[in-house]
Amino acid sequence: MKLTLKFIILFLLISSCSKKEETQNKQSEKFTLELLELKEFFQIPGLAISIEKNGETIYRNYLGKSDIEKSNTLDSTTLFPIASITKVFSGVLIMKLVEQEKLSLEEPINTFLPKPILGDSILIKHVLSHTSQGNVGKNFYYSSRFRLLTNVIEQASGKSFKHVLDEEILIPLKLNNTFLLRDSIQVVKEKRKIAKPYILDNGIENGFIDFGYSTSAGIVSNLEDLAIFNRALDNDILISKKSKDLMFSSFNSNLPYGYGVFNQQFENLNIAWAYGQYDCYSSLLLKIPSENISLTLLANNNLLSDPARLIYGDVTSSLFAMSFLKNYIYKLDKMQLFENQDPRYINSFSNKDFYRKKLLAQALAESYMARFDPEKLHSSTELLNTVFTKYPEYLEYADLNLLHNLSFLKDVAFYMELGEFNNFDIQIVNIGEKLLKEEPENPYVNSYMGTYYDRKGNKQKAKHHFEIILKAKNFSRNWYTNEAQNWLNENK
Repeated sequence: MKLTLKFIILFLLISSCSKKEETQNKQSEKFTLELLELKEFFQIPGLAISIEKNGETIYRNYLGKSDIEKSNTLDSTTLFPIASITKVFSGVLIMKLVEQEKLSLEEPINTFLPKPILGDSILIKHVLSHTSQGNVGKNFYYSSRFRLLTNVIEQASGKSFKHVLDEEILIPLKLNNTFLLRDSIQVVKEKRKIAKPYILDNGIENGFIDFGYSTSAGIVSNLEDLAIFNRALDNDILISKKSKDLMFSSFNSNLPYGYGVFNQQFENLNIAWAYGQYDCYSSLLLKIPSENISLTLLANNNLLSDPARLIYGDVTSSLFAMSFLKNYIYKLDKMQLFENQDPRYINSFSNKDFYRKKLLAQALAESYMARFDPEKLHSSTELLNTVFTKYPEYLEYADLNLLHNLSFLKDVAFYMELGEFNNFDIQIVNIGEKLLKEEPENPYVNSYMGTYYDRKGNKQKAKHHFEIILKAKNFSRNWYTNEAQNWLNENK
């Protein structure tokens, strides 16, 4: 009897493991197919992907080329500049200094700068959380001011930023393939194998590497080192759980950023994430703390990040993120990533919010790629029409990404001289008014609305929006200030 019971238990364990392995295989197969679709859609030369769960790597893949001309395939030795994912490392260093009582997040940022350049009310925590612009502590605007934290780390520690990064993270974790990228001489001298940069213009063209580093960007790494870094964060090896939880929590309930890491709620889950974007490289790090699972993607052009406008703080605008969430978190394996317009297919999913987000993510991607293929202007339009038909209460879910999508379609039509594109005028005006009611000085919204009214021939309204951008206080110069100034100079 005892022997029989042991066999039953053993059989159940084997059966359970077998089912788990079968599920993981199906997830991996579907995820790989969708990654290949995305790689082709965005014309990404090389894509490296890793998923860690409960301290183990459950998915690792290298798709495409590190060098097209030499036909070199990506592999585990290939390195990528990770751009703004550097901010996560910097956030850890800041929290480490706080734990060591060498720093307080409540100190004014000016205290650590050679000379005061920001308002005295702007504290370290505001720069770290991207809440230093507009209404301090209340508005989120992803800002280049983050690089000022280089001074904070160096002044508080008495050491260079590179020394602190090495001492606190790279050496203890033995991240031998992770380093700050100084210049081209360093790459040759240290024999670093960095994926060749590419840019999509008239087809896939050779690009360039961005050299230099700060707390904002500049780290180069690979999947294996980033997996080790992920596990160290998960296991509270680098900083305490209290510090990590603070990093991974929104600065306040209405904002999509914590301390060095984006943070958002989606479908009852807390998602901590970061992205990197240079002109010729892009990256994504996504963590679901409650599931103890992390996704890392690295690419050698900018199209892993740029089309999704991740700067606005919504990772669900990325088709890469949606594929991961669909396959590994919500188990929506029957839902195709790219839209199938068959009504039977459209109406077959109970998770309506996820489905709407997926449609909008594809519409955003299609509009971006329309600059290379005008036909995608029509496919993005069709997707948006589907969304507005199925979900007519668009002001309830309208956000900056949707306004960007609608505005960008008009830009594509204008610059490609495809004729007047009158679709979505009502939605643009209504969404713009809604967003400006919430944040009257929002420079992105004012830029979109200024351009919209300019194209419509309403110079007075266009002038109003561009003047708001220039008159707004506590904003650093950016593309939108240059655009506003140029328009006003040309339309005096």
